[in-house]
Amino acid sequence: MFKEFKEFAMRGNVVDLAVGVIIGAAFGKIVDSLVKDIIMPPIGLLLGKVDFANLYVLLKESDKVPGPYPTLEAAQKAGAVTLNYGQFLNVAISFVIVAFAVFLIVKGINNLKHKEEAKPAPVAAEPEDVKLLREIRDALQNRQV
Repeated sequence: MFKEFKEFAMRGNVVDLAVGVIIGAAFGKIVDSLVKDIIMPPIGLLLGKVDFANLYVLLKESDKVPGPYPTLEAAQKAGAVTLNYGQFLNVAISFVIVAFAVFLIVKGINNLKHKEEAKPAPVAAEPEDVKLLREIRDALQNRQV
């Protein structure tokens, strides 16, 4: 059973998948930073809010610390029940960016495949023995005439 597992784990597809998952996780962190640190701050300024991630709806105040709460973090630390739509929007935008990047990668790979398919197959050189047989055939045909 260990031998079968080793053969399975060492197949190219499994290793490629593992590399893809690792790179995907790192790419996800880059996209998260892009959304949180570069895209959302200007959008937040345009909407009149400084930090987009702090957009939330207070569903129930904390019994311990009454509101209002200046930030989402303060509301959560107080134990209030919140609907965090700002964080949801950050994640949704991250998803759209990742989906678009994957689309571009797949499109690029498909274009490369189509270019490869469009190339004519290289003409193989005629083997020497076939060439010799054709010469003999032609020579025999010329004698009969």
